[in-house]
Amino acid sequence: MFYGAVVWDPWLIVAQIVCLQCLYYLTLGVFLSFLVGIRVSRMSLVYFFDFASVTTSNVTGWYVIASFLLSSVAGAGYMLYLIERAKKCLDFSATLYIIHLFICIIYGGWPSSITWWVVNGTGVAVMALLGEYLCIRRELREIPITRYRSNV
Repeated sequence: MFYGAVVWDPWLIVAQIVCLQCLYYLTLGVFLSFLVGIRVSRMSLVYFFDFASVTTSNVTGWYVIASFLLSSVAGAGYMLYLIERAKKCLDFSATLYIIHLFICIIYGGWPSSITWWVVNGTGVAVMALLGEYLCIRRELREIPITRYRSNV
């Protein structure tokens, strides 16, 4: 937790990105299972990566939106333990959503829905700002110093 001379470690950065991405999708899957899984007959990757499923025109779309936003809140909590630095939270959350954008493009084409862009933009903002807030609170905690009395 002490930050002196920072050594640039690309393997650590890649491992943090991979762990954060996996935890984000795992959490998104749990939220989608609970919120969307009760409304549809069969879950699929469409709800993860297809921009057409992020819609405000039906209740299932609202549950998908809620799942994405709740996952970004959980992602901020993951950054508290994986990243530990407030100044890196924006970088890691933006990287997560850029990778998500590339996966969505490969899966279903360029997202042409305004709703998709608003939800993901809000997700980046929530994850970055809440992650920074949580990390700053941890960084500003007092360092406990115990004083030992000598029994002389």
